[in-house]
Amino acid sequence: MTQKKTFDFLNMNDRESKPRKTGVTEIRGPYYDVMGKRYLSDIMETAGDYVDSLKFSGGSFSIMPKKAVTELIDIAHNYGALVSTGGFMEYILTQGNESVDRYIETCKDYGFDIIELSAGFISLPTDDWLRLIEKVQNAGLKAKPEIGIQFGAGGDTARGELESEGKLDTGYAVKQASRFIDAGAYMIMIESEGITENADPWRTDVPAEFINEIGLEKLMFEAADPDVFAWYIKNYGPEVNLFVDNSQIVQLETLRRGIWGTKSLWGRVLTYKG
Repeated sequence: MTQKKTFDFLNMNDRESKPRKTGVTEIRGPYYDVMGKRYLSDIMETAGDYVDSLKFSGGSFSIMPKKAVTELIDIAHNYGALVSTGGFMEYILTQGNESVDRYIETCKDYGFDIIELSAGFISLPTDDWLRLIEKVQNAGLKAKPEIGIQFGAGGDTARGELESEGKLDTGYAVKQASRFIDAGAYMIMIESEGITENADPWRTDVPAEFINEIGLEKLMFEAADPDVFAWYIKNYGPEVNLFVDNSQIVQLETLRRGIWGTKSLWGRVLTYKG
């Protein structure tokens, strides 16, 4: 569903129509706040053109009524947006192989498009991750591994606790991501913990390593803070794929379009389609 706008006489950066391969915006669904069909309908009616995917978090859908979950999924689909489970696989893996199979089947039955394969709280061998990617794809769903450099990331853990866990080797994480892409993963989600979240100073070298090795199209960066997504736009342009809070869609899109921004971005975000 494409929404008609009345300010077509203004010059703005061009944006691909959905389904987009770059400049993808994924937004948070239920977890940090409660989201029902009226809440999501309001979002999509006003900004649905700029939402490429909706992501549940923390297994929130598993404690919601099925009807409430499928209504959200249907609304997203009506606006051409995919729907992701978000991080929950590390919990499912603790339940055994049969639960993994049933989880994938149930997510497909609900209408999910993407199963995120996160492992922030567990140590998972790369080959096992590859088997999960294959299993998800064989079910007709998109596999989206989440990779980061901070063990224990993904659950809003306190900074002090995370620091005690230490960091993972960036080179190893990049090689993992490359293997997952080669195995057919839809996209790689880069966890912000240890990079731009609970990191002082920011580890700006980390996204650079991923981008230099893999490129922008297959990477999505968690950026649930205006300073963070503004930094990504400033350094990698409006076509970088970003995951933001649902309250930040319009702010992010004005940056992508080059029509607004902070002093350091005002009038400096440009595209050329010659």
